[in-house]
Amino acid sequence: MENAVTVTVGKQVSCAVEITLRVIGGRWKVLILRELFDGVKRFGELQRALTGITQKMLTQQLREMERDGIVHRQVYAQVPPKVEYSLTPLGESLKPILEEMHRWGEKHLNS
Repeated sequence: MENAVTVTVGKQVSCAVEITLRVIGGRWKVLILRELFDGVKRFGELQRALTGITQKMLTQQLREMERDGIVHRQVYAQVPPKVEYSLTPLGESLKPILEEMHRWGEKHLNS
């Protein structure tokens, strides 16, 4: 299936929104997406942009996002190794959803 998300599901999913939340849920994934919407980033660039994230957590989140098909990891064979992260078309398809969440948050921030 083209553009399918591979989500490890431990129990039956009762709502399609659950799939979305499993893919972008948590403290860091939306922030990682925000950075990657601006273009290709190296690991160090992401870590500097995400104040407070540990190397271990960033690695874990990027691996999950790669597994779910929303992030592409490109490794260049050079010394020292160069690794870049970018969004897949599936990852890019999340942009309007997050933009709408942003608008909703702004609207209700001071309500």
